[in-house]
Amino acid sequence: MRLDTKEAIRVVIADDHALVREGTRQILEDQPGLTVVGEAQDGEEAVALASRLRPDVVLMDIAMPKLNGIEATRLIKQATPSTSVLVLTAYDDDQYIYALLDAGAAGYLLKNVRGEELAQAVRAVAEGESVLHPAIAAKVFKRYTSRGQAGGQGEMEPLTDRESEVLTMAAKGLSNKMIGRDLSLSDRTVQVHLSNIFGKLGVASRTEAVITALQRGLLRLEELS
Repeated sequence: MRLDTKEAIRVVIADDHALVREGTRQILEDQPGLTVVGEAQDGEEAVALASRLRPDVVLMDIAMPKLNGIEATRLIKQATPSTSVLVLTAYDDDQYIYALLDAGAAGYLLKNVRGEELAQAVRAVAEGESVLHPAIAAKVFKRYTSRGQAGGQGEMEPLTDRESEVLTMAAKGLSNKMIGRDLSLSDRTVQVHLSNIFGKLGVASRTEAVITALQRGLLRLEELS
C-alpha cells in the first residue's frame, strides 16, 4: 500500500496491440501524478518488466501471446507482491474474472471505461483499494458467497469492531478518504486498519479481503447492497 501519494504512480502497460498501448499511455500521462515506465506486448515481457522495474501498477490485458494475462498476473504477484495488477480487457466472462482475481488482480475493468475512470482506477489500486466494474462485483460477491463459509474462521485473530466497520465500508467501494470522513479518521489511520485486516485475513488486497470475509461469514452479501 502506497503511503506517499506525492510521488508519481509508476505504471507498466501490458497489451499486445501497439495502438491500444499508445492510446492508454497518452490517457494516463495526460493525468497528474501518473507516469508510464514501460510497455509490454506479451505476458512474458510483462512479467520481466514488472520484476525489473517494480512498478506500482501493471495494467494487464488477458489475451496476449506467449503468456496470458492470468498466468502473467500470478507470476507478477509472486515476484513483486507490492505491485498491483489492474485488468483492462474486453472480456467479461466469468472464467476470466474469477481466474484473475484468484491470481491476485486488484481490479477488473472493461475497455469501454472512459479515460478519467481508468486514471482513477489506477490511483485506487496503487493505494491498495479494489476496483471492480459494478456488474462484475455483483457476480464476484454472489459467486464467493454461494461457495459457503469455507472452513470457518479457523485460528484467525478476530477483527475488532472498528476493523469490521472499515472492512464493510471498503467492501461497498468507499475510498480511504470517504471511510476516514465517515468515521472521523485520518487517511493514515484507515490505511493502518486495512493493513491489520489484510494481515489477519492473510490477503494482500481489498478484493481478496472481501472475498475471504464473505467465505468466512464475516460479511454478508446483503450488507453490501
